[in-house]
Amino acid sequence: MTDSICIFEDRFFRRLIPLAYTRPVFDLRCGILTLRQKIERRYPARRVQLRVRASLRDLVQQQNPGVPVNSIEGDRCTFINGRVLADGNLETAIPPDGSDGLFVMEKTLVAARISGRALDAVRHALPDILSAADFGSLPVTNVEVREIRYPWDLVHRNGEEITADYGMLAPGQAERVQGTVYPGVHLINAGDIIIGEASKIKPGAVLDAEEGPIVIGKNVTVFPNAVIRGPAWIGDRTLIKIGAKIYENTSIGEVCKVGGEVEGAIIHAYSNKQHDGFLGHAYLGTWVNLGADTNNSDLKNNYGSVKMTIDGEEIDTGSMFMGLVMGDHSKSSINSMFNTGTVVGVSSNVFGSGFPPKSIPSFAWGGADGLVTYDLERALAVARTVMGRRKIALSTAEERVLRTVFEQTVTERQRGSATGGS
Repeated sequence: MTDSICIFEDRFFRRLIPLAYTRPVFDLRCGILTLRQKIERRYPARRVQLRVRASLRDLVQQQNPGVPVNSIEGDRCTFINGRVLADGNLETAIPPDGSDGLFVMEKTLVAARISGRALDAVRHALPDILSAADFGSLPVTNVEVREIRYPWDLVHRNGEEITADYGMLAPGQAERVQGTVYPGVHLINAGDIIIGEASKIKPGAVLDAEEGPIVIGKNVTVFPNAVIRGPAWIGDRTLIKIGAKIYENTSIGEVCKVGGEVEGAIIHAYSNKQHDGFLGHAYLGTWVNLGADTNNSDLKNNYGSVKMTIDGEEIDTGSMFMGLVMGDHSKSSINSMFNTGTVVGVSSNVFGSGFPPKSIPSFAWGGADGLVTYDLERALAVARTVMGRRKIALSTAEERVLRTVFEQTVTERQRGSATGGS
C-alpha cells in the first residue's frame, strides 16, 4: 500500500505567475477548494507531503506545521503534480496502489509511484522542481487528466468546479441553513443553498441557486438588497456589501469585503473590492484592494480572442472573455480602468487616468503615464499595515518571499520602464 502522496511543483509553475510568485501552484483555488484540497480528497487516509520551490519552502512549512516539506518520508510514495485538477477519474488514472512507474501526459509528468530501494535511491537527490527525468528509468504510462496550465484555466473552469465541489461537500452538510435568514430574503431553489453557522442574510437579499448551487461559509454577512446568483461560493467571515451583484461562476475567499458587480471571478482571500465597479472573468490574489469605481474589461470590442502576457510572453487565451489577473498585495486607486486581459504583478500600486499597460510588473508604481519601481521597504511597510488591520503579522517567511519576488522581477520592471524610485 502507498504510504503517502507528495504533491509537487514542476517547471510549468511559471505559466501561473504572478499568482504563483507567492504560493505553490497547488494552493490556487478553482471552485470552492484549492487544487491541493481536491487532490487530497481523492486519496483519503494517505499522509500528505509537499514539494515546492526553495524560495517558498519556509513559508509553506510555516503554513503547514507537521507536514513534510521538501523531504520524502516513508517507504512508498505517489508523487502527484500540483497543477492537476482532480476529479473522480483521477484515482482510475493514477491508482493509489500498484507497481512503480511514471504517469505522463504529453510533456507533463502527472505522477510518479515509487517505493523501496528505488525511492531510497532518489530520496535525497530530488530537486525542488520535479520532472520525469528525476525518477530514472521507471516504466511509463500515458494518461489523460485535467490540468491547470494558465490563470484563465482557473477562471473558466470555476463555475463547473463550484458545482463539483458542492457535490462532494453537500452530503456531509446535515443542516443546510445554520445561520440567520431574515424576513424579506428570497432563497430561490433553496435545496441547493448552504448557509454556514453564524452567517447573516439581511432583508432584501436574493440568493438564486436555480442555475447552480450557492455555498455561504461561516460568519458571513450578506447585506440588504445584495443578489448572489449560483454557482457561487462565499468564504468564512466575508462581507457582501449593500446592493452587491454577485453573478454566476464566482468564488470569494475568506475575510473579503465585496460590493459592486462581480461575474465569473475568483477572489482568493483577505482582499477587498468594496465599492461600485465591475470585476469580470478575473483572479485576484490575497491582500488586494481595488479602489472605488475600479473596472476591468473582460470582452474586446471586436469580440476577438483575448491575449495575455504571462512571464514575458504574449499568449492567446483562446477565449472571448478574460479580464484581470492581479498578484498578492497589489492595489488600484479610485476610478482605475483595466483593459481586457491585463496582468498586474505582486505588490504593485496602480493609479492615474486612462488605461495602464496590459502587463504591469511586480513592485511597479504608476499607470498610463508611466511606471517606476515601488520602493521595497515602503511596500513592505504597507503590507504590515494592511495585514495588521486584520490582526495578522507579516511573518519573516512571508517577508522573505516578497523580497525574493522583488529580486526576481528586476528585469521585468526594466522591460516595463519601471526604473525610477518612489
